Amino acid sequence: MPLSELPAGLLRQRFLQAGAVPDRERVERRFLRLLMVQDGSTTRLCETVAGRPIDLYVPLQHLTAEVPAVVRQRLPGERFIERRVCLAAHGQVMMDNLSYIALEGLAPAVRAELEAGTTPIGHLLERLWAKRDFDDAGMAPVRERLWNAVGQPDAEATRSYRVITPDGPLMLITETWRRGMLMGLD
Repeated sequence: MPLSELPAGLLRQRFLQAGAVPDRERVERRFLRLLMVQDGSTTRLCETVAGRPIDLYVPLQHLTAEVPAVVRQRLPGERFIERRVCLAAHGQVMMDNLSYIALEGLAPAVRAELEAGTTPIGHLLERLWAKRDFDDAGMAPVRERLWNAVGQPDAEATRSYRVITPDGPLMLITETWRRGMLMGLD
């Protein structure tokens, strides 16, 4: 699959900014709490905030057997798709994420779309019955892997979950919300 480079000038910022005006900081913290607990499509949420389809950048995607131990503990099989993406709009990063997708039990049509790298995972999940199982325990190595690649570590704006289908666990996703999610609030 062709990997996509992030455009020069794309603005990536931690969600909360130090030194914010107290009233503004309260609003931003409340909005972040809502983002952290929502359990629907993050892709659709980003598109709603942006007012248009998001720009999907896939700087890393490959098949691998070398994954953090927590991936093997939570997903079946020995080989996985490791996929790092950036969701952006209007020149701002809205989210960075790192996903591990179990090849075991992955439908061929879904695998083909993932490998093409043009469809956000959120759009693929809409076709499946899927449940999100939120659990950040043991996810530090995955978070560090994401942040080492993209910079701007932001534990307060990061969450992890498994995507479970009727056939069992399918994906392990770590998401970091970025300040681009606040576009339009100024």
